[in-house]
Amino acid sequence: MEPEMEDKTVELMTTSGMESQTLVDELSPKKTLLKHNGPVMGSRKRPSEGNYEKEKEHCIALFDQWSEADQVEFVERLISRMCHYQHGHINSYLKPMLQRDFITALPAQGLDHIAENILSFLDARSLCAAELVCKEWQRVISEGMLWKKLIERMVRTDPLWKGLSERHQWEKYLFKNRTSEIPPNSYYHSLYPKIIQDIETIEANWRCGRHNLQRIQCRSENSKGVYCLQYDDEKIISGLRDNSIKIWDKQTLECLKVLTGHTGSVLCLQYDERVIVTGSSDSTVRVWEVTTGEVLNTLIHHNEAVLHLRFANGLMVTCSKDRSIAVWDMASPTDISLRRVLVGHRAAVNVVDFDDKYIVSASGDRTIKVWSTSTCEFVRTLNGHKRGIACLQYRDRLVVSGSSDNTIRLWDIECGACLRVLEGHEELVRCIRFDNKRIVSGAYDGKIKVWDLQAALDPRAPASTLCLRTLVEHSGRVFRLQFDEFQIISSSHDDTILIWDFLNVSPNGQSEGRSPSRTYTYISR
Repeated sequence: MEPEMEDKTVELMTTSGMESQTLVDELSPKKTLLKHNGPVMGSRKRPSEGNYEKEKEHCIALFDQWSEADQVEFVERLISRMCHYQHGHINSYLKPMLQRDFITALPAQGLDHIAENILSFLDARSLCAAELVCKEWQRVISEGMLWKKLIERMVRTDPLWKGLSERHQWEKYLFKNRTSEIPPNSYYHSLYPKIIQDIETIEANWRCGRHNLQRIQCRSENSKGVYCLQYDDEKIISGLRDNSIKIWDKQTLECLKVLTGHTGSVLCLQYDERVIVTGSSDSTVRVWEVTTGEVLNTLIHHNEAVLHLRFANGLMVTCSKDRSIAVWDMASPTDISLRRVLVGHRAAVNVVDFDDKYIVSASGDRTIKVWSTSTCEFVRTLNGHKRGIACLQYRDRLVVSGSSDNTIRLWDIECGACLRVLEGHEELVRCIRFDNKRIVSGAYDGKIKVWDLQAALDPRAPASTLCLRTLVEHSGRVFRLQFDEFQIISSSHDDTILIWDFLNVSPNGQSEGRSPSRTYTYISR
């Protein structure tokens, strides 16, 4: 646009053939006219005077003839001549014009998948709100099966959701491409609140101690205790004082198999999909084939009872009453070689745990020692317990230990600081496990206690709020336990294995007292 033409147009639009005083009056806030998609903003109307209408039409006609760049430049100059009040009205006028409903616009361009991908990042509350925006948003959510994708995301990232999907069998409708075999989006929309309700019920059962109890009686003539156990969805494997390993069907509670070979009590065990590894008071470590029960290997190294062991990713660590820790390389079940012996404890080493960074051991000498997994070099000692330490678990930076001083301690492994002391058991704390929410401990007082882990890690939380529930069913010392989101399985000197089920609780399940139980007794021959 020619500069002369622009100057004349600006002059025409700003003077309108009126006296300067009239111009000031018309540009004052009281005289300003601004339309907002039809309605007049502020109810301020400019009186029609002189040739305003004709001049306005002439200016618009000239404006329409210019290029977009010239139009922008012209409007910028025009706006620069206005007052702050007018700028505010123009801003209000432009805001809705600049907004874009991209979720509606994308499918119109054949980009439905992008709209679906954007909305797939919403949580449940936001997804509900998005469905109410308009019919097009609702269509994108429905056809994109976004409620299904939300549930799938939760199942992938949360073990509680994953466990529920398996137990309630709605996992069969997940992780499948769009076929006629899967329900519509409405099914998943209605399923989501039911899952939330299930989760809230399970959490309430844990807090209130509501559970169904199943009991396995595993006593035989020479047995006086079940020292160790591990379980999965199909089976429970237990190590007994009568020198045997018994494998139980988790659904029927029947004994499927008895493995014999140790000449002393089976004090510790761990298994995976291929092998069972056991440690015994006969000082040996044995490796068994899971399916056949065949002995694949026997390791003779320790001079006294093997008290605990852990293995993972080709590495095994064992500890013994002989005060030593042995680190083994596991190339295969039949090819296991000793890498290093760690010496430093002044009493029996009762428990070990490890990851890629640290090996952690605890002893009757009242200390926890930390070693480098890669070099097997000593790192530090954690001091605090007043008597020997019987159990611990280590994960990430957290170590949780139980002692014959009747306390549980939480430690930061990196700095060695004791973060919290939990008191409540009346005798030696024999076994302990934790996950992201809870610590579960078992002691020689026959009690199992459930603690709030997150509260325990908060220094402001009162000590009286940390123990959520005490479970009393065992009539003897609790030797070992394992738990997940739905259950605790524990073993005891009373020769029983108890399954505490917090998922399948009968409507009249009671939070206090002894629970109805189903018992299966195995008599060895």
